Amino acid sequence: MGKGELCTNNNYKRLVIAGTSSGVGKTSITIGIMKALNDIGYKVQGFKVGPDYIDPSYHTSITGRASRNLDPWLMGEDGLVTSFVNAMHDADVAVVEGVMGMYDGLSGKDDYASTAHVARILKSPVILVLDASKSARSIAAVALGFIRYGGYTRIKGVILNNVASDRHAEYCKEALEQLNIQVVGVVKRSNDIMLEERHLGLIPTYESKFIHDKAYKVASYVKDHLNINALVSIVENSVKERLNISYNKGSSSIIINSNTNSNRKKKDFSIGVALDESFNFYYTDNIDMLKNYADVVFFSPLHDNDLPNCDALYIGGGFPEVLADALSKNISMMSNIRRVAEDGMPIYAECGGLMYLSRCIINNDSKYRMVGLLDADTLMSKKLTLNYTEAKVVKPCIVSASINRVIRGHEFHYSALDNIANDSTFAYEMLKGKGIDGKHDGLIVYNTLASYMHIHFAYKDIVKNVIEGCRAYKRK
Repeated sequence: MGKGELCTNNNYKRLVIAGTSSGVGKTSITIGIMKALNDIGYKVQGFKVGPDYIDPSYHTSITGRASRNLDPWLMGEDGLVTSFVNAMHDADVAVVEGVMGMYDGLSGKDDYASTAHVARILKSPVILVLDASKSARSIAAVALGFIRYGGYTRIKGVILNNVASDRHAEYCKEALEQLNIQVVGVVKRSNDIMLEERHLGLIPTYESKFIHDKAYKVASYVKDHLNINALVSIVENSVKERLNISYNKGSSSIIINSNTNSNRKKKDFSIGVALDESFNFYYTDNIDMLKNYADVVFFSPLHDNDLPNCDALYIGGGFPEVLADALSKNISMMSNIRRVAEDGMPIYAECGGLMYLSRCIINNDSKYRMVGLLDADTLMSKKLTLNYTEAKVVKPCIVSASINRVIRGHEFHYSALDNIANDSTFAYEMLKGKGIDGKHDGLIVYNTLASYMHIHFAYKDIVKNVIEGCRAYKRK
């Protein structure tokens, strides 16, 4: 596509699942819809609105395809629609799980970065999930308010969740049908199909077969309570509206499609990516972007004794605190990471990766030794840090050689760094968000960058800087 050319393919069947708030059961309903469509022959591609890493793991478990994130703040609208189009190249229908309440976004002033915003970008029909557990006829007032608020009219149906009985369902349906609001599912309350939760929300399905199997059980239960014919009709009719966002192929925000034969060829560089029960917070697009330039080899800080043969390391987020004891006992892996860091290998670590590279993780009265590359300790806390972030690069680092370049991201954790060395070097000055100390983020040690901020590689120069670092390291 050239500059100004429209993305007008009208074959993208799509559906957005929105909620009235967090906690109404969007993920359960979403995976139920995914399974229902899968079972009748659709090839379903999952997406998640916002920066969340955990919910997409449930989509992936049900569809067998890596779910992707759609976030205007992290990716820009152009990057968002490009990621959507690339992911849909061999899929039949997109099912997009929303975030929080439908209109909840970056601020209270507008719906930027909300589910409604993404549905508007994609021109997608919306199914609204309503928690009916504490209401009956009043549920119609809630639905009507969401349909009329802001003039948004793409809500094509509602799903009632946590319904107590057939009689309760009938009261709710009667009220909604008086307003010509289509009910496309009634899911009865059942403690047997509650998804497992922890301090950051749901437990990723990557962690155990039990969680994976529970996701399948929940999806099957929800599927049996849906009006499949009504959902299929909404999905099929979604192609009547075409995507029409223009973008410049040469712009920095375009995500390169890695699904080509050339991208499967042996590359000049390889990047080791930590992936196991402790480290699994990665955007699929980020891994795909790396695969355009380098061979990606996965390794486990939990189970492997040595690093793979590679020219850089990427240690993403996750839950190192949950398996901190096991991580601390893998002395060989930690020693090898310190060794390659001291040798100048480029290492990029986010959140959980930052914690792993610190001296130790202290959780209540327990203290677990970590890599010790960073001159700081990690303290687990009951206080949540949750923000979109914006940071100005003040020191050249492996993701940006340009001073004053502004990078957007997000932070989401229950920990803090303590006993940080006074002479620490930071890559970022925080313009929005907390970072490590309220003003800075991105500790630089040797050629390592470790931050609380998670970033999306929607901007090509980030990956190109990493590859330049690989090239320089390989020449040593």
